Amino acid sequence: MDGADFLERVRADEATALSRLGSDKYLIAVTGADLSTGPVLAAVGRSAAAARDTFDAWAAEGSDPAAAAFADAAATERDHYDRVADAMPDGESVVADAETPVVDAVADAMAASEDTIERAATGLVGRALVVDKAHLQVVSFFVNEADDARADLARELRSDAQAQLDAGVDLLGALCESDEEWERARRAAGRVVADAYDDYAAALDAMGVDPKPVC
Repeated sequence: MDGADFLERVRADEATALSRLGSDKYLIAVTGADLSTGPVLAAVGRSAAAARDTFDAWAAEGSDPAAAAFADAAATERDHYDRVADAMPDGESVVADAETPVVDAVADAMAASEDTIERAATGLVGRALVVDKAHLQVVSFFVNEADDARADLARELRSDAQAQLDAGVDLLGALCESDEEWERARRAAGRVVADAYDDYAAALDAMGVDPKPVC
């Protein structure tokens, strides 16, 4: 197995979960159906804050090349948090440690990683796949609000998620020396997506919203 095979298998294994996370119900789940600018941005900011703290801790514990990759990811998420905080409506702020469906599930899955391979797979690959879908909905929200500046911000954050995904695949290419290690990475990345979807579905179920698409 190589990086391309690994990523293809993760996407194939979690295709249904990723598709549903990319639906317009995502923002209902993470905001508690409060579809206004502040709560939407706050969910993005909480995701960045949680990832920033975890990547910082991993960078301090790791060694090259993993430490450098995690430090870069921490810097990116720190920048994301600051930019989102600046974009909040007047009088509103991001409460970084507030409970947020999906965001908390991703953070917990990252925290459960047992070694550097799993950290790269959960933090840089699995999380990036979830964030890509999340930010797509944030872009759409602000496009519909005719808020070009915040839509552009969400697009830039989504682009950074793709860069993190690429960095994660590259890092795993340097770390994984056998098919067994690639398989362990695949399971770890998939676990992030699956846990995020389960939390998403539970949040919607609690509000009486069906997480499945309407056909």
